[in-house]
Amino acid sequence: MNAVRKYLSLLVAGMLAVMSPLMAQHDEHLPPRKPEPKPQLQPPKDTVPVHEMQHEHVMPSHAFSRNLPMNRNGSGTGWNPDAGPMYMWMKQTPNTDWMFHGSIFMRYTSQDIFSSGNRGSAALSFPNWFMAMMNHRVGNRGLLNATAMISLDRLTEGGNGYPLLFQSGETWQGKRLVDRQHPHDLFSGLSLGYTHMISSDADVFGYFGYPGEPALGAVTFMHRVSAMNNPDAPLGHHWQDATHITFGIGTLGFRYRKLKLEGSIFTGREPDENRFDFDEPRFDSYSYRVSYNPASEWALQFSQGFIKSPEAIEPEEDLVRTSASVLFAKQLPPGNHVSAAGIWGHNRKDAEHSEHSFLLEGNYQCTRNAFYSRYEYVQKSREELDLGNEYPHRNFNIHALTAGVNRRLTSFSQIDFVAGTQFTLHGVDEALRPLYGKFPIGFQLYLQLRPSLHKH
Repeated sequence: MNAVRKYLSLLVAGMLAVMSPLMAQHDEHLPPRKPEPKPQLQPPKDTVPVHEMQHEHVMPSHAFSRNLPMNRNGSGTGWNPDAGPMYMWMKQTPNTDWMFHGSIFMRYTSQDIFSSGNRGSAALSFPNWFMAMMNHRVGNRGLLNATAMISLDRLTEGGNGYPLLFQSGETWQGKRLVDRQHPHDLFSGLSLGYTHMISSDADVFGYFGYPGEPALGAVTFMHRVSAMNNPDAPLGHHWQDATHITFGIGTLGFRYRKLKLEGSIFTGREPDENRFDFDEPRFDSYSYRVSYNPASEWALQFSQGFIKSPEAIEPEEDLVRTSASVLFAKQLPPGNHVSAAGIWGHNRKDAEHSEHSFLLEGNYQCTRNAFYSRYEYVQKSREELDLGNEYPHRNFNIHALTAGVNRRLTSFSQIDFVAGTQFTLHGVDEALRPLYGKFPIGFQLYLQLRPSLHKH
């Protein structure tokens, strides 16, 4: 019986295969059919124009606009270039997009491999962070965003973080952290945002974070593709993007086409030494930012923040932080891309305390290999570097050049397993050479776990 059914199935399939071209030829000789008139329906009142309607299944959008691509997502409300890639996992339902991102570095780092000075140290360390984001379309014009980000740095790095020569910022056990990068808080971001689409060209949005990130500076280093392969925080982190974890922040913004204007009120004090709690929200500082993406490959911003008492160890000192940046990204053949960033940051406490920083970094991502670099110039004071009174009261010029390479060893369950190495050459102010040496060289080996490139 099964043999008969199989034979009949093959026979029918064969007949259809033979008859299809014959039927097509027959149709060619028939007179064309007149299309049936379609009923003209009048749209109900108060509907959204067709070009503004969001269909049930849509491409995922930016977190703060239904008319911008999700690739523009940065940190907080900041903009990346549209042409940048995204390493993430995504889940979609008819009205909701879920996105998951993160990174774990497992590395050995030595900040002065030849012991040129006495401030370098070495350690095993595990910098890490994990993020989840939800975009939910509300009606025909609304967009609700919720974002959560955590870091286990306090458990993997300890209270004083990981070794990083010439780094400074925040405290541990009441003392300045110098030559070390502080750990990030367990709750690095918990935020809600709502955007209302005025038209395809214009949006207004509001954003609240506890913690969150005000409209100040470029996209923070953990969310810049140009920095994705470098395990280290920039030395100018507290000149450029240190407000990415702020306990209490509210932002209002307006976008028109390629231009965005936004302002924030936020807590000026940086996170305290307890990395597991929620710090007191003060809302005593404010900032503004102008962002402009002239083309899909570029993202530009200028911003300024007026920050109240940022450092617990210097509670009476306020500062003005000014930042400007240019981010670039370009897609190459499938799986390949190049990205770069140029960032200037300036801290000014008063006429005698004015410090500049500049960063230039790039990343060339091949199918399996990556080549990346970072150059930094930072001015740091005697207080920032915790120097004694025998050192002059002035800014010290610091240079650092990093070059690295890595290779994706394998991928499983949309997770990339990457191995790499990098070297850093430091240029030291002459007055600091008795402490740091003339040209201390840093070295590290690392493994990284991160989501695979999202192909959407």
